[in-house]
Amino acid sequence: MRKFRFRPVRMAFAAAIMLASPAMMPAQAQDNPGPASVADLAEGLLDAVVNISTSQSVGSGSSRPRMRAPDGSPFQDFFDEFFNDRENRTPRNRRVSSLGSGFVINADEGIIVTNNHVIEGADEIEVNFADGSTLDAELIGADPKTDLAVLKVEPVKPLTEVPFGDSNDMRIGDWVMAIGNPFGLGGTVTVGIISARGRDINAGPYDNFIQTDAAINRGNSGGPLFNMNGEVIGINTAIISPSGGSIGIGFAVPTELAVNVIDQLREFGETRRGWLGVRIQPVTEEIGESLGMDEAMGALVAGIIRGGPVDDGSIEVGDVIVSFDGKEIETMRDLPRVVAESPVGKAVDVVVIRDQERVTVEVTLGRLEDSEQLASAETGEDGEGSDVPASTEILGMSLAELDDEGRQEFAIADTVEGVIITDVDPDSAAAEKRIEAGDVIVEIAQEVVSTPEDVRERIAALREDGRRNALLMLANRTGELRFVTVRMD
Repeated sequence: MRKFRFRPVRMAFAAAIMLASPAMMPAQAQDNPGPASVADLAEGLLDAVVNISTSQSVGSGSSRPRMRAPDGSPFQDFFDEFFNDRENRTPRNRRVSSLGSGFVINADEGIIVTNNHVIEGADEIEVNFADGSTLDAELIGADPKTDLAVLKVEPVKPLTEVPFGDSNDMRIGDWVMAIGNPFGLGGTVTVGIISARGRDINAGPYDNFIQTDAAINRGNSGGPLFNMNGEVIGINTAIISPSGGSIGIGFAVPTELAVNVIDQLREFGETRRGWLGVRIQPVTEEIGESLGMDEAMGALVAGIIRGGPVDDGSIEVGDVIVSFDGKEIETMRDLPRVVAESPVGKAVDVVVIRDQERVTVEVTLGRLEDSEQLASAETGEDGEGSDVPASTEILGMSLAELDDEGRQEFAIADTVEGVIITDVDPDSAAAEKRIEAGDVIVEIAQEVVSTPEDVRERIAALREDGRRNALLMLANRTGELRFVTVRMD
């Protein structure tokens, strides 16, 4: 079985071209359901789409092992002299070139949008226009997380620009047109429809791609995807293909995500994304039921970054974020995207489910790019020691109070508080959820526990309420939190 892979659609200069004879072409239906012609539309847009040519120097040092003559060989001196001479030579660099696409969004200032992977690592960037002219380009800014980049050229004559449209207005089945530079064949127009929206292809943290069956191939990267009004509603960036050619599954970054990133790159040369300062995990059906929610939705807060925007207690571990700044959070992956699109320093209303009630809190966003140091600074302490006796067994877990001996035995940080799990029955529901000895139960159904008896009483209370699952907040040895649900059958 062939393995399908996501491929960026930048291309190298060398490309194989397959010629199709008329006999190979499928017969076209007499009643074509598509637009009668896109000739007039394409004619007005072709001049705004450009080819991006990049080159970079790559070292050519050899990593081949050095040959040796047999011990005592009369040729040993020859081998040593030959290879020492080769190793002492100055390494020569070779030039590697590639092609992609882009489009002009501001003719007066010479601003061009393309993909980050088209220009990444380039020493030189040239922009080739439809009339055959070429200009050197300057990189204004790039964002690997959304695969977008902004270039600037100095126009010597008037350029043609294209406007952005609203990708939110597009529906599955709407006609779209792609223009780009597939396999180095500049100014190529293809037409198709929007096949799907909101695709997550694991390309980055903010995946929300438009999927289209308009032919997109290597070299189309960075090119525009137009609606039938001639507005850019996506930037072509990736394809699924077993061979590198189009099979009718292409992906474009929607303008609802791209415009804000492009504006920031133009203004600051970098992105300045909002940051909430929480660790999150999905709300499964079991977790939703344990929290008394009517439906599983939102993002469950599994941790708070110390020193982050909500380290003031406004949002708590165990909260489920269901709305952010007026936007519904349907799934966990919705939250990072809507937060990142919000301005740094903005005060926003966040709606959370807490103790089975909707609570609205106001938070002021930090900056995501400044968050990495705070997040990585949260570490625990290690230790070693002796045995810890189990005092209670429940739900397949042996539990004990977390004392100094327990911390030493399982190397648990001093900052962790709760009830330690000393053993887990491998055939239990707890084992199915990958609960391990050394994990610490911090809360059950959003109530703090500190002794094994607290755990027993809390489980009994949940059973009396008719609950089938217990929602546990667990801490690992360093204090990192996660939520799991354990069946109480």
